[in-house]
Amino acid sequence: MEEQLRVLQKRVVGTKQVLRVVRDGKAAHVFLCADADEFIYRQVEAACEAARVPITKVETMEKLGKMCLVGVKTATAALLK
Repeated sequence: MEEQLRVLQKRVVGTKQVLRVVRDGKAAHVFLCADADEFIYRQVEAACEAARVPITKVETMEKLGKMCLVGVKTATAALLK
């Protein structure tokens, strides 16, 4: 599943984009960092629970950024359906 995060057409990165695809029913799976800001963490977690989207917790934002092949830390990422 982590390999799919490297494909640009099959994922979105960043809290705003992740929340949008979750609410629109386009997210298949969400990755959420344990060290994300508490407000962001709760907001994404609640949206995923409401939409019944599975969540995988990642240890650090730096690790998730590397998994997505972006040059910055990221709190959230989602795989698209």
